Amino acid sequence: MSTTGITSWSVDLAEVGAIYPFQGLEVIMLLVGLVFWICWHVITFRSEIELQQEKIAKFGTAEYMNSAIDED
Repeated sequence: MSTTGITSWSVDLAEVGAIYPFQGLEVIMLLVGLVFWICWHVITFRSEIELQQEKIAKFGTAEYMNSAIDED
């Protein structure tokens, strides 16, 4: 299986052009990478919000924490 379009290496590579794998898929790979990156940020953001909500439920709100500190 050839991903470069070259079937034989007995050619002048100066005339062939690009010889790296998956040539022509650069834009698609860029878009897939961008979608993955944005999805990762969204998932991380949501999980951090969920973790913060769990901490608030366990330890109380910021106002409660500040009042507890100020009482000392």
